Amino acid sequence: MIDRRQFVVGSGTALAALLTGNTPLPPIMLDPGGRLTQGGWLRGRVQPGTRALALDGKPVPVSFDNRFLIAFDRDAGPAAQLVATLADSSTVTLPLTITPRAWAIERVNVAKRPGGVPDADFLRIREGELTRIRAARALDTGAQGWRQDFVRPAPGRFSGRFGSQRIYKGEPGSYHSGLDIAGGAATTYVAPADGVVVLAATTPFTLEGHLLILDHGNGLNSAFLHASQLLVREGAIVLQDEPLGQIGMTGRATGPHLHWAVMWQRNRLDPILLLRDMVSDATR
Repeated sequence: MIDRRQFVVGSGTALAALLTGNTPLPPIMLDPGGRLTQGGWLRGRVQPGTRALALDGKPVPVSFDNRFLIAFDRDAGPAAQLVATLADSSTVTLPLTITPRAWAIERVNVAKRPGGVPDADFLRIREGELTRIRAARALDTGAQGWRQDFVRPAPGRFSGRFGSQRIYKGEPGSYHSGLDIAGGAATTYVAPADGVVVLAATTPFTLEGHLLILDHGNGLNSAFLHASQLLVREGAIVLQDEPLGQIGMTGRATGPHLHWAVMWQRNRLDPILLLRDMVSDATR
């Protein structure tokens, strides 16, 4: 857990005054409960009237009530800077130290197999799918699920952890970009937080199968892969725990499972770090 006292801009005296209600909010305050680590996230708030907020030079959305969410990619570096531009155009910088993770790495003494050359039909279809995915993730629906503690979308064993990777004779393969849940074929999976369905692939995609993307707002979205069927349509507003689809093995999958991937802006996050009561062993 993050100690609130470490992340308030200002002195200990200012914090004491804040807690007794005798001073305005400091320029930047981070909530307790975030995960200041690779694949993690933080929520917080800025002083009313703040003109802009940026993380390492990139804009951070701020809500109508001055709240925000930031997150850190799987490969985030050891340090970041959160900069607020205040009402008087002055700036306040909050340095952040990002804890590294001990990712599960499997080193194999064989060469990485070269992929086959995709044919023209595959490339045409795949480019169309990727265009739809990029467009869906770019949508800003105004959803408010980013404020919530997430719940796990399906029961079952975690059969594939986020961030794990194979190294082939020194050449890295792509890392696992989500959390796999072996919940059993036809098991219903649900929304981990409120959101808006921004993509529902009723025709299976080549790799993801029946893909569903749920926008939680403020740049945060969830993707659910390989469903046997979807239970909601694009544009649907869904609440936490509402059914979204059924676990399957459509697309490129060797068995029925739910692949749950989370992104904030272009950063890939560890879904388990969003779950209440499920993070005790996530950062090992």
